[in-house]
Amino acid sequence: MDRACELFIRQSQNLLRKDYLLKIEKCLEVLPESDLWWRPNPSSNSVGNLLLHLSGNLHQWIVAGVGGLEDDRQRAQEFSADGGSSAAVLIGKLRATVQQAVYVLDGLEQDLLEQPRTIQGIQITVLGAIYHAVEHFSMHVGQIIYITKLRTGRDLGFYTIGEDGAVQRGWCST
Repeated sequence: MDRACELFIRQSQNLLRKDYLLKIEKCLEVLPESDLWWRPNPSSNSVGNLLLHLSGNLHQWIVAGVGGLEDDRQRAQEFSADGGSSAAVLIGKLRATVQQAVYVLDGLEQDLLEQPRTIQGIQITVLGAIYHAVEHFSMHVGQIIYITKLRTGRDLGFYTIGEDGAVQRGWCST
């Protein structure tokens, strides 16, 4: 695999596993369980819904769509749920899905990146599917962070400014 393709795959894996997932875990550390299923309004999602959605979407696009495993997604249920699962259960499911996605990405060969797939009725290349899944994950992580800050009033410490003026990331070591 050429260097650019390898970097794309590794960056995608690192964003999912070492950036976005860690930010979600930090949010769940401070968000009271009673706020897990709180919705800002009827047309918005709770953190619980977003966790279900992230797991379902990542499984559909990467594990099934790219990796060829069975797609058993129940998308409507991701958004209609209004309780029934704890933060521990939801993050456990999401961790497992991220791990599956990382495994699928580990097995990719460069020529597969250009192959077409049909996911959610959309014609897309494997590279496009990965790019979409990672950016989609990022968008919803931002929503989880916003809801957590809204409900707790806390600075989550993801970024700090050092004495030298440099930005320091407070959630991961990479």
